[in-house]
Amino acid sequence: MTRPAPPHPPAAGELTFRTHDGTVMRFPARFGRDRELPGPPGRLARAVTLGVDWTVLQYRIPAPCDPRAMNALEREAAAAVALERRYGDARFGEVFTRVVGYDLDAPEPFVLYRIADAEPLATLGGALGVAEQQRILAQLVLAVRLLDAAGFVHRAIDPETVRWDGRHVRLCEPYAALRTGEPREAAGTAPWASPEQRQGTGAADPRDDLWAVAQLMYFLLAGRPDRGAGPPADLADFRGLTALAHGGAFHPAAAGRPAPAELMRLLNAPDPLAASAGGPDPLARGRADHDAQLARKRATLGLGRAPDPVPDPPPRRSTFLQRLLGSTGAPPPPAEPPAPRLGPDPASPERLCPHCLLPVAYDETRLVTIDARGARLPLDLSGEHRPAHVADALRRAYQPCPHADEDQLHELPVPYLTHGRPLSIALVGSSGVGKTHLLAAMLGEVEQGGLEPYGLKCLPLNPDTHRTFLRERVQSLQQGRELGRTGQQTFARFADGLLVSGRGPTRPVVFFDLAGEDLAQDGEVARFLRGVDAFLFVLDPLRALRLASLDPLRALHGLRRRDLGDEAFTTVLNRIPRTAGPYVAASAALAVNKSDLIRVEPAVDRWLGRSQPPEYRPDEVREESRDAYAFVQRYATAAWLRPFDDCARCTLHFVAATGGEARHDHFPHGVRPRRVLAPLLSLFAMCGLLPGVDEEEVGIR
Repeated sequence: MTRPAPPHPPAAGELTFRTHDGTVMRFPARFGRDRELPGPPGRLARAVTLGVDWTVLQYRIPAPCDPRAMNALEREAAAAVALERRYGDARFGEVFTRVVGYDLDAPEPFVLYRIADAEPLATLGGALGVAEQQRILAQLVLAVRLLDAAGFVHRAIDPETVRWDGRHVRLCEPYAALRTGEPREAAGTAPWASPEQRQGTGAADPRDDLWAVAQLMYFLLAGRPDRGAGPPADLADFRGLTALAHGGAFHPAAAGRPAPAELMRLLNAPDPLAASAGGPDPLARGRADHDAQLARKRATLGLGRAPDPVPDPPPRRSTFLQRLLGSTGAPPPPAEPPAPRLGPDPASPERLCPHCLLPVAYDETRLVTIDARGARLPLDLSGEHRPAHVADALRRAYQPCPHADEDQLHELPVPYLTHGRPLSIALVGSSGVGKTHLLAAMLGEVEQGGLEPYGLKCLPLNPDTHRTFLRERVQSLQQGRELGRTGQQTFARFADGLLVSGRGPTRPVVFFDLAGEDLAQDGEVARFLRGVDAFLFVLDPLRALRLASLDPLRALHGLRRRDLGDEAFTTVLNRIPRTAGPYVAASAALAVNKSDLIRVEPAVDRWLGRSQPPEYRPDEVREESRDAYAFVQRYATAAWLRPFDDCARCTLHFVAATGGEARHDHFPHGVRPRRVLAPLLSLFAMCGLLPGVDEEEVGIR
């Protein structure tokens, strides 16, 4: 139910939105009065008349947008679009409220729905005949079955949200929907919400919705709601609930309830999905191609190959001593050769200058500090005998590179030379793809302890440099300001660095964020790339994907889709030596950035809509890589997947550095990074930094 807000006269104007298939629609529109919705604040409803007489229902987030309400609306739009794409053309799709369109980037984001001409079941308790009760039950279970097949849990099935028009049940908008398997969020009230859902424990389960169906059917037959603690005391009095009772739908624990398909069988209700999985999977071929490419890599590199059979040795006469001790005298079978190492050995003591790629050793006689004007000041600690003071001074000190030319002087932070083998990570992509925003979002998450659940501790490589990066990049982004593009350089310097403690010795990690123009040229500024340990390739959907929903944004930014891929990808990959057979040995991750622009695509929502798990799960990373590979393959040319094709180990991830589009140099809905640590964690795993993870298993299995 909705509550009327203070009235205001209907307004006229124009409304632009995207349909479920990405088509952009524009209509003259007349807007009705706002109504506040029950539940968390920040969401309004109103009728909107499109054109002459097409009236739809609009749910929107008024400005300034509440971040929680915005996240919920994005999740709702993704679920509504997924259901419409999957079932919109099927006759049984009428069990859902049908989505008309959406615009999540509008100043006041919204979703549009068709208006259902039906009555809520709240008005029908105890007033329905047996035939109607049976039809309602069968259609409700069918709706849950369809949601289950699409990977969603509705979580808002109750007498107020389910309508009946005499022929069809219609569930309300999926405003509370979660992906199956996501952590439950506390929602709903007894008796309609399951005990686990009310408590917010465990993972979202389709059987949560079956609990709601069972409670709703009890209400319709008994004319009153139950307490919601388990099977009603008088359940045996209602023959129409026999199948629900015997099937366990009233069980207080999800594990004790039947699956939706099983309950349909118990009800003897036809299951339209019994003979199929709900239609062909458009990404099935891409996932198979991903697996085949991995298999080719492993075969080429000799990983996981069964050892050649060893021929039986010629028979030999055994000696008396061998017979006595049980030895046959045959030579032992040869040991299986170890798998080749991909990438540098993290235990190697070698330290190269990340700029000129020549060896550098720590020399305490050449230390300097750098003042506010950039001048080098010699640092002499020979007279300092307090260990704590020495350690603090070294934390901020530098050592000039002995190989630097006069016109390219550079220095290295002392911790870079006094800890484990350094790890260098370069972000790769053309100008404007969001590399700077992604790096700022990642290091912002790191600064807030985002890596600690994975057994990693991080400190600044140099406190002054890190403080400057946080102030100029991270804090500016978190305050909603759009960051300027990285300027071209005559010499490559890393943007920031960390000391990361996890598996093995503490290691310096440095991040390079060069201008796209520098990366796309074969100039001297990018020569350091030959020594980089790991690459984070950043893909921009606006440049890559053949999706009609992105065309207005392409036009707005003056961008064109590129069938030849990213110039920076091509130049960098052509420049890096192949030291793992035909492949680049350096670890790689491909981040589909700005994934919020394609948030409603089911393959994207499957990952972007869930939070980063608190532990690194290689199997889950492989599943995301398969989905991302298949998605890019379907909607872009093969050139955009070249990082995966050329690098021996590469994972793929859906990420969003900002969570929305900038307008006039700021983000009107705030900055909401999504899964930005996923590619960094994969690179750390492949480079041997993550505790409890076999680096040889990531990105190639």
